[in-house]
Amino acid sequence: MIKKIIKAVESRWKSYRHRFVPWIALNLQKNERTLRQVKERSKDKLIPDEQVSLCLLRLFTALLKYDQRRQTELIRLLPVSSQNMYLNTQPTSTETTDVPCDPQHAMLCAMGFCIQRRASSLPSAGTGVFVIKGVVPKGTVVAMYPGTVYELHEPILIQSIRNPFVFRCIDGVLIDGNDKGISKIVFRSCSGRDRLGPFRLSDITWLTSKPENPLAVGQYVNNCSNEKAANVCYQEFNLPDDFPLELRQYLPNVHYKHDTQRPLRCVVLISLRDISAGEELFSNYFTIVH
Repeated sequence: MIKKIIKAVESRWKSYRHRFVPWIALNLQKNERTLRQVKERSKDKLIPDEQVSLCLLRLFTALLKYDQRRQTELIRLLPVSSQNMYLNTQPTSTETTDVPCDPQHAMLCAMGFCIQRRASSLPSAGTGVFVIKGVVPKGTVVAMYPGTVYELHEPILIQSIRNPFVFRCIDGVLIDGNDKGISKIVFRSCSGRDRLGPFRLSDITWLTSKPENPLAVGQYVNNCSNEKAANVCYQEFNLPDDFPLELRQYLPNVHYKHDTQRPLRCVVLISLRDISAGEELFSNYFTIVH
């Protein structure tokens, strides 16, 4: 009986340690390829913020177009110019508004690839994220890190207990990407609070197995190793004020407090090279700023 308990604990630890920051920190010298080094904070961007915004706009627009049956009433509330952009489109042979929206298909058509959560290729690492179709070009937004955004002074102690999905930005802002337990409850509450009439300002479907925004699986991207080099890296991105209201329903992030004055912080994962179908995504959990 005791041997079974020890074996079960050992198995859980082998899976958990890949996301346990102190364990990764203690093993940095053994695994230097897991480090990403930049000269200064201002240069910790692989692509400009404008390019990140364009990638998100392209995908979110495609998701809305492909989901016209469910979005028609919402689209009618928009200015005529915006209505024409979403409604007056000629479907191709693979695009039709008569079938339910398939986010993976919309992503493949809009970005040329799609990703999905699957069992990781790393032993005992649990879930990972794979490119399942197409090719990801270098310098492309390949995933987003979802979750509740906490400023430096906001409480996250209880939510952080046994939580391997808390992402720390360079300036200390935290993003809780856990899709279970109290973290899930907090995100649902904050998302329901932040509505503008019929317009949803965030997406809660990343908490399920079928997210409407297929990018919102970045919290499951595993850290690289000496055998598995990083092919993506994290990049912080502040949502611009002019981001279209009707497309914010696909954002997998929300402020913990409703009166936060700062722009919404998003973290995206950018491809470091071309990534082919069948490859797993691996990131650098640590960035060293010189």
